[in-house]
Amino acid sequence: MTDPDALEPPYLRGVRLPPERVPPEGGFPFDLPCVADLNLTFPTAVTFLVGENGSGKSTLIEAIAEVVGLPASGGSKNELPDYTGPKDHTRLGALLRPVFTKRPRWGYFFRSEHTAHFGELLVRREADEDFLGAPYARYGGQSLQQVSHGESYMEILRGAGDGLLVFDEPEAALSPSRQLELLALLWRRVRSGRTQVVAATHSPILMTFPGATLLSLDEGRPKVVTLEETEHYRLTRDILASPGSFWKHLRALDDD
Repeated sequence: MTDPDALEPPYLRGVRLPPERVPPEGGFPFDLPCVADLNLTFPTAVTFLVGENGSGKSTLIEAIAEVVGLPASGGSKNELPDYTGPKDHTRLGALLRPVFTKRPRWGYFFRSEHTAHFGELLVRREADEDFLGAPYARYGGQSLQQVSHGESYMEILRGAGDGLLVFDEPEAALSPSRQLELLALLWRRVRSGRTQVVAATHSPILMTFPGATLLSLDEGRPKVVTLEETEHYRLTRDILASPGSFWKHLRALDDD
């Protein structure tokens, strides 16, 4: 049955890695199971890449951000001339091919560690006599260095425009209540038909987004799964339902 909340992706329909572009020497990241014969489709306006640590989520999400023209370390195209991130390019991103319905006019790659770099960039812009405009106007009116990590992350998101939003594990910066705030904000934007979301996450809270596609990387090639089929959901549900049972097992491991 078609999910009534599932909207068509307005911009990016997928990415693929042409076999002839894979370097003959291979190596990382081409030895990741999720990268082999990569032909990734985004059937809905919101897609979450899910999987265990080491499954390749962040590697893929960085490459997706790069192939659509965003800085690999985070930010928008506006930050490319003043780049402050630690990573310029990725091996995979340079070789991927995007499939667009139409190219978005704007996009942003959100990653937790980028907020500090972006805050420093705004400070430099404030001190730059040649910079036109108020650097903090779109971000709460104050320096992002004067608020918490999670608050600065949300201020950047509130100041972001519509378009293609790419996220790498946003839960790393956000409390559960902030994750709900993030979901509400994304819900409004996605329903407008002008925003698409592609994200890597471990958070069962974020995975509840109505109509989202969950692509699991745990079995190698990306596979569509339900929320209830993810290990993240099952483990979180079970440990919260019976923490004593889990701690009995964890204490036993310490006694071995």
